[in-house]
Amino acid sequence: MRNREPLTISLPRDMADAVRQASRREHRTTSELVREALRRYLSGMPVVQVTTAELAAIQRGRAEVDRGDVVTLDGLRHVLGGRARQTGRAKTRRAAAKGSRPSR
Repeated sequence: MRNREPLTISLPRDMADAVRQASRREHRTTSELVREALRRYLSGMPVVQVTTAELAAIQRGRAEVDRGDVVTLDGLRHVLGGRARQTGRAKTRRAAAKGSRPSR
């Protein structure tokens, strides 16, 4: 038994184009995008309006990714010389293994 029911709706062309663009940008099907939007609307979850500055920052970030101006985690580790940041817990375990007390 199917748990989905097809639903046909009409949208203005510019809104339909915006939905298709958003679904491509988010790597989701149009149905997934619309289901999520309806879930939020029907649950009473507020729709967050981004500020002009936030939208500009998002667009700059997307442009950087499109240009390939990104740093992978491996690349960052290479730049840092392969040294992993050590947390206090790791230092404590190492000190205990050596038989000394950790410094505070």
